[in-house]
Amino acid sequence: MTTIATSPPRAQLVRRSLLLTVATLTYNLIEGVIAVAAGVAAGSVSLIGFGLDSGIEVMAGVTGIWRLGRDADPVARADAERRALRVIGVSFLALAAWVSWEAVEALLSRTEPRASPVGIGLAALSVAVMPWLARAKRRVALQLGSGAMVAEATQTQLCVYLSAILLGGLVLNATLDWWWADPVAALIMVPIIGREGWDGVRGRSCCDTCAPVAPADI
Repeated sequence: MTTIATSPPRAQLVRRSLLLTVATLTYNLIEGVIAVAAGVAAGSVSLIGFGLDSGIEVMAGVTGIWRLGRDADPVARADAERRALRVIGVSFLALAAWVSWEAVEALLSRTEPRASPVGIGLAALSVAVMPWLARAKRRVALQLGSGAMVAEATQTQLCVYLSAILLGGLVLNATLDWWWADPVAALIMVPIIGREGWDGVRGRSCCDTCAPVAPADI
């Protein structure tokens, strides 16, 4: 006897997506505050940049909540998303420019950041937590058939890459005294942050071409 998978009611999926978005927002807020504070204390460009990126992700999370609140009205939801994408896109591009400037200046001046155990612990925690959040958000987004929410899940996945890059730079600096690893890690972050910004300024998500899938395909 074959069991046919059924999709939960849309309202239930929206609530689940909202809970995951709030969880991501809360984590990013705490992560951002700790990262900036630890980055300032250690003089770490990559850690400060990571914290500021988390702040922009908080903005994206608030936008996601706003978008979910308009789920019943496709026209209003689409209009709100386009506007929010452009604002967030400009913020990401500004961050990419700032990180580039500070990283290059640190390399040229040979500014040596101090080791940051707090930063290492935070980056390691993010590498562990963010993949789970990204997968859970993507699963619900696909059930909703929402390319916008899939794109937000992709942003969460990008945080995993940023966390891994940050972790590598901080560990190399702390264990091998490779002072240049920190600004180099920051520069590696720039294309990732910049791509998010460019897509946002163009008013599109990185998943505009994705198609909804049936629950049985998830």
